[in-house]
Amino acid sequence: MFRFLVNNKDVRKHLKRKDSDAGDRGRALEELRASLFSKFWSFGSTKRQHQSLWGPTVALTFNLFVSVGIILMNKLVLVEIGFNYPIFLTFIHYIFSWCLMALLKAFSMLPASPPSNSTRRSSLMFLGFVMCLSTGLANFSLNFNSVGFYQMAKIAVTPAIVLAEFMIFQRRISYQKVLALAVASIGVAVATVTDLQFHFYGACIAVAWIMPSAANKILWSNLQQQENWNALALMWKTTPITLVFLVILMPFDPRGVFSFNWNFYNSAMIGVSAVLGFLLQWSGALALGHTAY
Repeated sequence: MFRFLVNNKDVRKHLKRKDSDAGDRGRALEELRASLFSKFWSFGSTKRQHQSLWGPTVALTFNLFVSVGIILMNKLVLVEIGFNYPIFLTFIHYIFSWCLMALLKAFSMLPASPPSNSTRRSSLMFLGFVMCLSTGLANFSLNFNSVGFYQMAKIAVTPAIVLAEFMIFQRRISYQKVLALAVASIGVAVATVTDLQFHFYGACIAVAWIMPSAANKILWSNLQQQENWNALALMWKTTPITLVFLVILMPFDPRGVFSFNWNFYNSAMIGVSAVLGFLLQWSGALALGHTAY
């Protein structure tokens, strides 16, 4: 590092400015810093390209395992345990996520948000509303459908996203991303095809869930890629909005949530579901950030 500084022409040029005043020395230091950072990033460009090849694969794999885990856990909670309150279960997920992110923020571990004027408040409000519909309808669908049928509907979200992005933004997905998404979708389909059962009311909910889910992913992708939002920072901003809309949707749940048998086992399973809910939202945001075109 010392040899690099001595041999660098920019360094020698700035060190020889002995007769410059304080302002000139300050500007010279800024130019030197910019020069060094430029060289540093040029040294790391190959590494970043290599990481960009592995990023989508790791993010999608992480999201795949979490998705399968939370589907099986939510099915256990909603059907086997008998917690027949999909909206309230979604509310618990987002409350847990908000509390966890508040803890991260208290320890200054939450990434900073972009400048407040870079994103319209209406965009965050609409995203929070879409997240409420997407997650709430997903749990409703899982409550009435088998895991296999739910997964088939979830796979249908992928072509809906590609079609919507092409029609609205004229974007085309690359061959590598088509292959990665196809492999993930086929893997999920094979894993759950033995549990494929049809229920008319559940099918209607599943169809209604496809478009909000696709819109949710498109909005997340655009905010992360175009306005430089970090996944956790965007979750921190939109979660309170989603919670407000979930409270509004509470009357659609059956009555009697507080009379539910909140024993240790049931509460523990709901808690595990909440942890997986946070991981699903985070891994999904990471996957969208790595696979947006």
